[in-house]
Amino acid sequence: MARTTRRSTTHLSRRLVQLYAGLALYGASSALLVRAELGLEPWGVLHQGLAELTGISIGVVSIIVGAVVLLLWIPLRQRPGLGTVSNVFVVGLAMDGTLAVVGELDGYGFRVPALVLGIVLNGVATGLYIAGRFGPGPRDGLMTGLNRVTGRSIRLVRTAIEVAVVATGFVLGGSLGVGTVVYALAIGPLAQLFLRVFALPEPTTPGVTTAPGEPSTPAPPLGSGPVAAPAPGQAILPQ
Repeated sequence: MARTTRRSTTHLSRRLVQLYAGLALYGASSALLVRAELGLEPWGVLHQGLAELTGISIGVVSIIVGAVVLLLWIPLRQRPGLGTVSNVFVVGLAMDGTLAVVGELDGYGFRVPALVLGIVLNGVATGLYIAGRFGPGPRDGLMTGLNRVTGRSIRLVRTAIEVAVVATGFVLGGSLGVGTVVYALAIGPLAQLFLRVFALPEPTTPGVTTAPGEPSTPAPPLGSGPVAAPAPGQAILPQ
């Protein structure tokens, strides 16, 4: 029993480390995309546009937008987890902190590497915090909630949300460029890779065994129809 308790505590500790390291790294990687000035990820375009409009720092704008999106969970009957609430605050704070340390970059010799590094680290961060299984980010919960309520596919809902976000951010002055396209093409494969790298085994329950290579809980089939809202401790897609 004591050994099982220690193992569960270690497992929880690692999940917490992955959660907060991933969220902090996500904010830092987003800041690198800002400094690269070659185009931001879809929600970053909106955050930057709102920051330009209001004069508030982009990190604080990210926190405010995350909180507003989280409020939209209420009519969708989504349930936040620890990771959901932490996502709202940690990413924005880490982003502003990184921007304070990393100044403006001159020339493509610095900006292109910053873009590449930012996208790769964003993929690493995604794998870290999602594999921790403490709940989806606010924006992911909005996506899965709309998927469940409307019956539309995840692909359609996500595309519609991000097109609206990018268009609004661009009109407000957000940075849309080659980096936005590269991010859109690269983040899926990178997230999938690092989700595998940082995947955590489920804690074993005494008296319950699984065959080698067999998951403890079968994954639901990925179809084009609605999916169940993720329970606290699960996440489907980055942010």
